[in-house]
Amino acid sequence: MSKRAKWMIAGAVVLGGGAVFATTAARRGEKATEVRIEAVEARDLVASVTASGQVQPRTKVNVASDISGRIVRLAVKEGQMVKRGDFLLQIDPEQYEAAVQRAEAALSAARAQAAQARANYLQAKRTYDRNVEIRRTNAQLVSDADLEQSRTQMEVTQALQEAADHNVEQSLASVRDAKTSLAKTTILAPMSGRVTRLAVEEGETAVPGTFNKDAATLLTISDMSVLETIVKVDETDVARITLGDSAVVQIDAFPDTTFVGRVVEISHSSVRGAATGATTEQAVDYEVRIQLLDPPVETRPDFSATAKVVTDMRSSALSIPIIALTVRENEELGGADSAVTLRQGAPAKQVGKRDVEGVFVVGTDNKVTFRPVKVGIAGDRYFEVLSGLQPGERIVGGTYQAIRELKDGALVKEAAAPATPAAKDAKS
Repeated sequence: MSKRAKWMIAGAVVLGGGAVFATTAARRGEKATEVRIEAVEARDLVASVTASGQVQPRTKVNVASDISGRIVRLAVKEGQMVKRGDFLLQIDPEQYEAAVQRAEAALSAARAQAAQARANYLQAKRTYDRNVEIRRTNAQLVSDADLEQSRTQMEVTQALQEAADHNVEQSLASVRDAKTSLAKTTILAPMSGRVTRLAVEEGETAVPGTFNKDAATLLTISDMSVLETIVKVDETDVARITLGDSAVVQIDAFPDTTFVGRVVEISHSSVRGAATGATTEQAVDYEVRIQLLDPPVETRPDFSATAKVVTDMRSSALSIPIIALTVRENEELGGADSAVTLRQGAPAKQVGKRDVEGVFVVGTDNKVTFRPVKVGIAGDRYFEVLSGLQPGERIVGGTYQAIRELKDGALVKEAAAPATPAAKDAKS
């Protein structure tokens, strides 16, 4: 082998070794994680609670019948405006008129019996008084037995008269009861408003609502001048709502318009919802009434609506993206298994005994450091920062996957911003 060939082989070995060394060094070098970097800035924040429900009138009356009978006349239609005292419908009064006649006849008979009993009592009383007078003038003419008998007769007739008088009172009550039932065959409007529900037709039978009020409801009258949105708020959010809080309400029937409302009532008793998941636990909600200001006249009961109740506001508050806040173990910061990004709702001050909330601050060398922070209210996208950060500091603001896997001291680089539609059009 020539000397030149030996030098070529040696050079190849050196070059190969250098390539292996370079490859190994590159592999051992730290690779930067692409993240979204944002600055800690002052922003206006609005904390809110969003819930869905339905539009209902503040005042409505379900008109039902206290008696049964066939509806022989129906004077209103659904959607019609009525005033208090207007005639609504008529239940067949025939059997109730007959009941009044029977009660009045019974009253007349009771009064006749009372008159007879009164006459018998007066006659017995006069007989007894006469015997007492004769006995006083001449004791021999009326014996003790005769006097006792006449007194007993007077007392018996007096009791019969009292019984007859009570019978008259009972008959009078029967007449009043029969007339009341007769009056209930004519149903008048109990309030002014709109007939928002008509559940019967002429010829159908009205039934009392002793056991089933829904089945007994004939029609519903609603005062549409004051409308409310009744929403169900989860137990974790209802404590943040107070009377008088303003709200923005969107009604599905008017998708391009929002309405202003105000919280006027918060229920103290819960409304049990459907079971959650495979467990038997039920969601616990509370009804919140939001009065609508200037709703459109076309609004109808049971319209679906979504309300956003404003619970708190901050002006020029230091803030961070909600997605930037994460949790790390206090004793071993940077453990990937313990990272949980909180993307909705205000977090607790302490998630666990060893857990701390914080963000990853980006240093001048593009390495991140986990720093505990204390947050306040939560807006739609940002948390208020109470302590732990200064204005202008750079933090990792996304993505969720990147934040979840970041470790203290990791090297990061800012990801390229996604191209806007305008930029795409210009490039094409």
